[in-house]
Amino acid sequence: MKKTFNVSGMKCSHCAANVENALKAVKGVVSAEAQLEDKTVTVEFDGQQTSEADLKAAVDATGRYELTD
Repeated sequence: MKKTFNVSGMKCSHCAANVENALKAVKGVVSAEAQLEDKTVTVEFDGQQTSEADLKAAVDATGRYELTD
């Protein structure tokens, strides 16, 4: 399953890397690619192992960024 989320709080390439790393740490995530220019992240994940809520929680837990639809 592939989904693109808007990311609030992402301002630089370091921010983009933090968002990607938070998502890649979630079980079932195959890939995460942040696009700084349009402030989005595209995540490919196994819907049997994780949910959109899990992805949002992982990014929210960083304390700096938030995923929205």
